[in-house]
Amino acid sequence: MARPFAPRFAVYVALVFLLLGVMQLVASLVFYQSIDHQTLREDHARRVAEMLVVSDRIHALDPRLTAPTMSTRHLAAAVANAPSVAASAPSETLRAIATRIVEWEPSLGGRSLRLAVRDVGHGKRDLVGSIRLTDEHWLNFRSRDMNAAWPVALRATVLTLATTLACLAIGLAALHVLTRPLRRMSDAADAIGQGRQVTVRETGSPDLRKLAHSMNVMQDRIARLLQDQARSFEAISHDLRTPLSRQKVAAELIDDAELGGVILASVDEMEALLASLQRFLRAQHLDAEPETVELGQLVRGVLFPYRGRARFAVEGTASVRTFREPLSLALEALIENAIQFGGEARITIRRVEGHWCIEIADSGPGIPSCYFDAILDPFFRLDAARARDTKGFGLGIPTAHRLMMRFDGKLTFASSPEGGLIARIRVPQPQDAAA
Repeated sequence: MARPFAPRFAVYVALVFLLLGVMQLVASLVFYQSIDHQTLREDHARRVAEMLVVSDRIHALDPRLTAPTMSTRHLAAAVANAPSVAASAPSETLRAIATRIVEWEPSLGGRSLRLAVRDVGHGKRDLVGSIRLTDEHWLNFRSRDMNAAWPVALRATVLTLATTLACLAIGLAALHVLTRPLRRMSDAADAIGQGRQVTVRETGSPDLRKLAHSMNVMQDRIARLLQDQARSFEAISHDLRTPLSRQKVAAELIDDAELGGVILASVDEMEALLASLQRFLRAQHLDAEPETVELGQLVRGVLFPYRGRARFAVEGTASVRTFREPLSLALEALIENAIQFGGEARITIRRVEGHWCIEIADSGPGIPSCYFDAILDPFFRLDAARARDTKGFGLGIPTAHRLMMRFDGKLTFASSPEGGLIARIRVPQPQDAAA
């Protein structure tokens, strides 16, 4: 089942991008805090020059709009009949600012421009000035805190932050595209580990294409190996049935009824072992297509050979799109296991957390929870719960587990309050139905 994008890896990459952006932002702030006074004067000169030119145009259209329009957080403007500055002080700094104002806006050349610096406390100084407008009025203005770097630094900070966010978005989008082949291969590796065979698309960079090709070749080799192994054991099982049949005939011809009974029981046990082994091998390479199944009817069909030894209950109608044959084989193995070791099986169909589940409970000796993982291994026998003279190879539960794992179902266990074991199958569903 395909997974959503990048949960943890994307978060790590986003944090790296964010850390780099914060470092860049801090560095920018430190840099702009160390801006020299010449840069600050030029910034104030530029802002004053722009304000004066725009003020002329607004004043020519509507004098009442000049002051409110031109006043900002950093600049205060007012129109008056007299200048607020008597005359420009003979300061090198003020002459430099006046020169820069004219350089920024040559149209202001020849205009009566007066500048001064006034202390406002706390080490702050404002640049104040007056300039004659075209109708003989004066525009008085104040540029606050001419020593502060924040008007310049604020623009740089906003630009740096915007650049960082843009880089973060572009980086995550690129990461999503670049890691898509890796996510596909990760999903494929999970499916292969569960016994399914998937075709990995050989796309992406040369290294990723080579890796995808190697995974496809590996799957083919594993599939052929399992098929050859299954065919070999099935052929051996088939060939063994002939001498077993001869032994059964010979046992019936023996005059000693007790000896003949022992031989017949041994032959029956060997045939049961071979049938169990064949079911387990078939689970390794069984293919099935999804179809709509009514779970109640499916369970009743599986229970037909076990009439009188199984009880069945279903909560309403349970219709689901699933894999009929793998589910039937898994149920058959678990029901047979419950009847063999508990005397009877109690089957219940219910919906748990959005999934249909089938529970098979028995009244046997049960299995300690510490062995719930171990019983999934083939040929595992638990002496405390299973007598040594019981039939079977211990392949019933492993067979059901392999089938559920291959078809994206799930097999879990719990201890029954009444004693015994509860095996719970989460009904497998194809990806399109589970979405």
